[in-house]
Formats: sequence, structure tokens, C-alpha cells
Amino acid sequence: MTDKFDNAYKTIGEVAKILRLKSKKKGKLPTHTIRFWETQFKQVKPKLLNSNRRYYNQKTINILKKIQFLLKDQGMTINGVKKILDNPNKNDTLNLDEIPNNSIRTNNFKNKVLKISKIVKNLKNYK
Repeated sequence: MTDKFDNAYKTIGEVAKILRLKSKKKGKLPTHTIRFWETQFKQVKPKLLNSNRRYYNQKTINILKKIQFLLKDQGMTINGVKKILDNPNKNDTLNLDEIPNNSIRTNNFKNKVLKISKIVKNLKNYK
């Protein structure tokens, strides 16, 4: 049984909290990120009510979670995420756990490059 709150529309600020978006300026939620994603992904369609205030249903919030995961955690490009979301065969059933982990996270990649550069440096010094 779902809670009534789970089915309620959320404001853009509430969605920013749900997505745990971090602000460089303390105290302000980076809602601009969500607004930018709206311009890039046709699947993100908030309801505009009360003098253009944005309200998001659970389906849209789930799409935003997928977008965030693919962009931030998987390091994909916007065009890459668009291809996944635009795929008509998977669009309705795409779950985060179904996405193959074929990409290297940015931090892991950086650490691997640093390790390789240290090995190369040590090999040069070894001669």
C-alpha cells in the first residue's frame, strides 16, 4: 500500500532534496540543475501551476533519478542518456539496476590514471 504522500506532487525544492543535489552556495538548493534537465530531456514534464511553479509526480521524479544516476554516477553524456531514455523498447521498464555498469566512474578513472602515472614515473627512475 502506497502512502498518500508518495503519490503527491512535489515542488522543485522538494525534488532537489530527494535527489540530494548539492549547492556550492550554502543554504540554496540547486534547482537550476533540474530546470536544465527539463530543457534537455523531453521525458521530464512537470505540471506548471500557481504562476508557473513546477510540480513533479513520482514518475517524473523517477526519471530524474535515472538521469542523475546516468550522468553523475555513470559519467555518461547528455546525448548518451537521451539515447537510453528515447529507446522505446526500454523506456517504460528501465530500472536503475537494469543499466549495465559498463562505464568507469570519474573518481575511479582518476585514481587509475594516477596509479599508472606513478608506475611509469617509477619505471623511468629505475633506469
